[in-house]
Amino acid sequence: MLQQDQGDAGRAAATSAGGFAAQSNEFLSFRLGKEEYGIGILKVQEIRSYEQVTTIANAPEFIKGVVNLRGTIVPIVDMRIKFNLSQVDYTEFTVVIILNVADRVVGMVVDSVSDVISLGAEQIRPAPDFSSSFDIKYITGLGTVAERMLILVDIERLMTGSDMALMNQAFH
Repeated sequence: MLQQDQGDAGRAAATSAGGFAAQSNEFLSFRLGKEEYGIGILKVQEIRSYEQVTTIANAPEFIKGVVNLRGTIVPIVDMRIKFNLSQVDYTEFTVVIILNVADRVVGMVVDSVSDVISLGAEQIRPAPDFSSSFDIKYITGLGTVAERMLILVDIERLMTGSDMALMNQAFH
């Protein structure tokens, strides 16, 4: 199990309008299908191997269930199902990223975790403007490192969205 230490500088960072900490442009990169995504490292509590979950009746398909994490009941969201990926396979690389969002602990299943990447402002481009038929409200930008492109996700906005059914309406 990998534990993330945010450090004093990370905790003291002020959040910018773009949703990223002004002093920390570090992102945890992970894969879903063929695409690579990035989320702000300060939202990550830990990374765990995928384990069987306790299913909850009548939950949306993308909510796999819950796990007991040291006494805390944590809902587990399979991002591959949420993002409508055609094939969802559980392999030895499948992991759960445990997040702290809106004062709540939530887990998300991804295909694999790559690494932590630091991006300068010049390496982050705004998300492209698509027609209204394609919702990009959770995408904050595209990060580039050499030949890699990361889709940067505002994970707090995604996890607290009303379509996720994870948070109380007070958070919306």
